[in-house]
Amino acid sequence: MTTWGEVEYTAIRELRGPLAVVEGVSEVGWDEFVRITLESGEQRHGLVLEVDREVAVVQVLEDTAGMDPSRVRMAFAGGPLRIPVGPGWLGRVCNGRGEPADGGPPIFGPTTAAVGGTPINPVRRDPPGEPVLTGVAAVDGLTTLVRGQKLPVFSVAGLPHLELSVQIAAQSTTGGEPFCVVFAGMGLTHADASFVRDTLEERSAAHELVLLLNMADDPVIERILTPRLALTIAENLAFDGGRHVLVVMTDMTSYAEALREVSAARGEIPARRAYPGYLYSDLASLYERCGRIQGRPGSVTVLPVLTMPAGDITHPVPDLTGYITEGQIVLSRETHAQGVYPPVDALSSLSRLMRKGAGPGRTRDDHLDVAAQLLAALARARQVRELTDLVGQAALSPTDRRYLEFDRAFLHRFVDQRPNELRTLDQTLDRAWQVLLTLPRSQLAMLPTALLDAHGSGP
Repeated sequence: MTTWGEVEYTAIRELRGPLAVVEGVSEVGWDEFVRITLESGEQRHGLVLEVDREVAVVQVLEDTAGMDPSRVRMAFAGGPLRIPVGPGWLGRVCNGRGEPADGGPPIFGPTTAAVGGTPINPVRRDPPGEPVLTGVAAVDGLTTLVRGQKLPVFSVAGLPHLELSVQIAAQSTTGGEPFCVVFAGMGLTHADASFVRDTLEERSAAHELVLLLNMADDPVIERILTPRLALTIAENLAFDGGRHVLVVMTDMTSYAEALREVSAARGEIPARRAYPGYLYSDLASLYERCGRIQGRPGSVTVLPVLTMPAGDITHPVPDLTGYITEGQIVLSRETHAQGVYPPVDALSSLSRLMRKGAGPGRTRDDHLDVAAQLLAALARARQVRELTDLVGQAALSPTDRRYLEFDRAFLHRFVDQRPNELRTLDQTLDRAWQVLLTLPRSQLAMLPTALLDAHGSGP
């Protein structure tokens, strides 16, 4: 429970967008939680963004609409925002502030935790290891997600990134070990929120899901709080509850735009594309909360989803995200236009920690070899497609034609699957072999002879 100070302040200098400027404060600190009481008795809440002598800038979580600065009282908690944590969150649907949206009672827990979190001591970090299997062939086969990793999905407007993130949230497992998902949706339409709730209903009923949904018409400040709530809940479920937790956060571009809006309201000097200069450190404060801790059984894995405005991968949000995270899954308009779901661009996608979580003793002995050969053949197929555009298919060699067949088979027999289709890793790798064997054996030089013999490769 939050202990509130007895002093209430009424000297509100101004209300500016989602911000309130309070004068005459004393012993108030940055990031302190604030209770705001309106004349009608309605209560709102806020966080201290800035303190300068006796003036505090407070961001109001429910926005300042309808507030009269001359009739508002503010009380400061003396500490940052804390929420109850524990298994009571599992199976619940809440808004972006953590308030129940499923008609159930408020959420209680045996203890509380600061929403801002605390950094993990690098000395106590265990390196990521062992896979999180998503049931999505293009992810499990070529960009394996590893427990403790942060692996973003880069998309553009109009592509099914929400469908993919929900599918991953619904299907992911860690080989029978305790597992759950925390799904943080930011800036969702009401139709998208209904889709998320309906699709994840089974996992929620099994008490393996925490759902935080911030709507597009909710106050913008709430959007900044949502991912921090999700990570605070996940850290407790993982490091105190012993679970492997996957945190799916979509859409991080909506989060960054909310950050930009608040920064503009504060009158801060803008940086690239009007985003605040601290965007990198702010994103890092979220992404770096994943990992594993020595002596603790659980792990936190983060899958942020972000849309690239105009498909620009050099836009500040994907650009800075790429510096912080360990790879990326890139969705492609061209692949989507061919009717393939999920429209993953395999050659642009990468999981830098894949070798930590795949291969002998972790997934299957042939996994890394098959993935490497698939990508090498795909790169050659792309060259052949470009050559075909220049000289026509009639001028291609028989081997080049086989690469065109491989390219079609890769998209439609390996990558393409239904949004509700769960593929086991064995099914994924068996399909990969079927696709590879459309090529002559002479073109599969990256695969050991013993593996080729075992799978009946022809000449």
